[in-house]
Amino acid sequence: MDFSSSLGCGRLIRRYKRFLADVQAEGRELTLHCPNTGRMTGCAEPGWTVFYSTSDNPRRKYAHTWELSRNDAGDFICVNTSRANQLVAEALSEQRIPALAGYERVRAEVRYGSENSRIDFLLSGEGRPDCYVEVKSVTLHEGGGAGFFPDTQSLRAQKHVRELMECAKAGHRAVMLFCVLHTGIERVSPAEHLDPKYAALVREAVAAGVECQAWKATISPEGMTLTKPVPVEV
Repeated sequence: MDFSSSLGCGRLIRRYKRFLADVQAEGRELTLHCPNTGRMTGCAEPGWTVFYSTSDNPRRKYAHTWELSRNDAGDFICVNTSRANQLVAEALSEQRIPALAGYERVRAEVRYGSENSRIDFLLSGEGRPDCYVEVKSVTLHEGGGAGFFPDTQSLRAQKHVRELMECAKAGHRAVMLFCVLHTGIERVSPAEHLDPKYAALVREAVAAGVECQAWKATISPEGMTLTKPVPVEV
């Protein structure tokens, strides 16, 4: 996935009101839209380099969107959470995830489950069980290559695990796909220390037949691509 236009570059001043961030760039202070509702732990330290895209839509209040951070160690982090699904969609289309290759049809945002959810991707093919794929963006890095999801307690993430368990028990394939968007992360685990209920549900789901996979992206201001699997430790 290439960025549609060259990204601007600046220094982060602060993130605030969840959806806004001020940066010093182009010799002035700019306000960016922050497309991330999470805590962004370890992704948004003042003084870090940030990269942003610019929209030519005159109706937008804030023309610039925060895309990437670069920390003091030189790691790139994608903070735009919508990019995870775009990367997975591209990888599925190009058959680059072997365990999810060979399906004839890929649909996005399909309603499913008893808790009224939408699955990120539903894969189907003749003679194969339907495959439900839930994508999670992983950016929380706590050193030593260890990445965790979620970065705080998430009732929504817990719900998605329960829904995947229902799919597996009904005879479908159910896949939790962790999309690693921090170049310093080399393995992924449920964040037991932040959301023990989620971690327990993931272990229960794996025992019920839910598959957990993690794929890491190469990230630069030019673009991003899912390139390699990394271990998931539950």
